[in-house]
Amino acid sequence: MDRVLLGESGLSVSPVCFGTWQLSPRFWGEQSKDDAVSAMKLAYDQGINFIDTADAYGDGYGESVVGEAIKDLPRDELVIVTKVFNHFNPDGSRYPDLTPDHVAERCEASLGRLGLDTIDLYLLHLYDQLTPLADIAGTLERLRDQGKVRAIGVSNHSVEQLRAQRRCGAYSVIQPPYSLIDPVGESGLLPYCQSENVGVMVYSPLHKGLLTGKYTGTETFDDFRGYHADFQGERFKELCDKVQSLRPIADRYELTICQLAIVATLMHPAIHVAICGIKTPEQIAEAAGAVGRTISREDYFAVRNLVGPAGPKLADAKGEQK
Repeated sequence: MDRVLLGESGLSVSPVCFGTWQLSPRFWGEQSKDDAVSAMKLAYDQGINFIDTADAYGDGYGESVVGEAIKDLPRDELVIVTKVFNHFNPDGSRYPDLTPDHVAERCEASLGRLGLDTIDLYLLHLYDQLTPLADIAGTLERLRDQGKVRAIGVSNHSVEQLRAQRRCGAYSVIQPPYSLIDPVGESGLLPYCQSENVGVMVYSPLHKGLLTGKYTGTETFDDFRGYHADFQGERFKELCDKVQSLRPIADRYELTICQLAIVATLMHPAIHVAICGIKTPEQIAEAAGAVGRTISREDYFAVRNLVGPAGPKLADAKGEQK
């Protein structure tokens, strides 16, 4: 499978990343661990070497499942991402905490759950308004010097927050939200990243499943999408109809709608990687089939016009943070 260099991180990764947010029960409900493990092993067989998780996904559960899935796979062929941000209380509540001692403690806990000596890419999951940026950067630099972390980056940061972090530390990667339906960041964050060679790995490129093409607009959801505006009423039906209008273009390239969405996302010159949330082996096989494919410039903009803002409208896209 193709590999891309993730900005200046030094990491060589597959353009599709296996996302594990689905292992967070508070958002997605209970998922099959066996399916997740089987899917991660199939991802490796399909050439996908990049797995994204976080200590927040199930309060460590996501990392534990990843650790189980990769324990018999060649370590030097994998690139594992996890994230830090929350202080977890015994009662299940949490609050932001990127203080030096806490970050060091959470890093050790993540390494243990993943069964690793080194985290390839360690991300700040969100922006902590209270901890001085220099303190955070100094902690991450010590973790790098100790060999516990290879590269560092951020997630869910605005362009100004990213600029500020990079003045204090060697943050080489960002993980922002992005989809063709809601292409946030195109007016500020993505141009900055492209000009500064910051690695960009976008999450929710399939818009929480809507861009897979499997919905008609009549479905109901018992996970967090049951409260999401894009999955309610007329808005949901309208978006599903727009997604279905992509089928003629997808068919012309012998792609599924899901694959077409991934291909178009990866054509953006600032975007290196699309993180696809995976629940089953069938889903990762489909996502892997998008790697190495492309469509014409004309069809790219046709796709953009069919499902989301296009042309001058992009300047009115929402801000970078969810």
